[in-house]
Amino acid sequence: MKKIQLLLIALSGVLLSNLVFAFNLPGPLVETDWLAKNKNKVVILEIRKDVKSFTKKPVYRKDKKSGKLKLKKVAGHIPGSILVNYKTLRTNKKINGRVVQKMRIGKKAFEKVMQNAGVNKDSAVVIVSKGENNLDLTMATRFYWQMKYYGHDNMAILNGGMAQWLIDKRAVSTQPSKPAKGNWVATAERRNILATSEDIEAAIKAKKQLVDTRAISLYLGTWRKKSYVYSNGHIPGAKPYPNELLSTRMPAKFLRVDESKSLFKQMGINPSKESITYCNSGHLATGSWFVLSELLGNKNVKMYDGSMHQWTLEKRPVVKLKME
Repeated sequence: MKKIQLLLIALSGVLLSNLVFAFNLPGPLVETDWLAKNKNKVVILEIRKDVKSFTKKPVYRKDKKSGKLKLKKVAGHIPGSILVNYKTLRTNKKINGRVVQKMRIGKKAFEKVMQNAGVNKDSAVVIVSKGENNLDLTMATRFYWQMKYYGHDNMAILNGGMAQWLIDKRAVSTQPSKPAKGNWVATAERRNILATSEDIEAAIKAKKQLVDTRAISLYLGTWRKKSYVYSNGHIPGAKPYPNELLSTRMPAKFLRVDESKSLFKQMGINPSKESITYCNSGHLATGSWFVLSELLGNKNVKMYDGSMHQWTLEKRPVVKLKME
């Protein structure tokens, strides 16, 4: 009888663990109230360049008119979350004899990042940015894009990131995270969401939709370019969709789906059409990719990982002082 009881207990433990693993997220974007209710069912990964802020206290200032405290600087983290250093997601790659910077890391390297963050193969993952600005938001979309590229689907981004969490006055921790090693492994390399220089070349010839997600001044070539971009202007035939149109400011929250769809159309971009997004280095471009592919449901969208850095490094043609 005792053996049967022990067997039943063991079986119930297996069933319960399977239920946890089977937990599915409601969509590619979740709000803070949802995460507060479900945070024990998911792995929360906080993606940052400013890794020191993870264990610091947030900074507030008193509004002179209302006397209320307002969030000035995001710091700390959601209790139980795990820090992922954004810099570990990018690397240099040799392509046709040239060293291309800021590219996606390889499969084994990405597996190491995920395992060190305590992610298992069946984990439901919520990605949290600092949420102070659009650059933070697109760190989250870049991480999401790389996870999807290597085969993970059960994931979402916290809308507004840590900034919204703090504004909502939810619990904050400043303790370092020490996750147990996960067993996550890459199951795919999804080329259908990745564009190469050759794909861009073919898209130009076929007059397919290219979306430049940089500032208009960079698109037109009137403003100082990034040091790793070697020509001013944009890829021939590309239409501009500045990344600032994706979200609000502090907290950086995505616009409503209907608003984004309307804005794309107003900028001369068909949100349902086959598209390739790009920027300077493949960071900002993941924001428009995320909105078009994951929020608007267009599954024919690729992101050009090398973007203007690789395009100009390879001395390919650019267009200046022209809206297309």
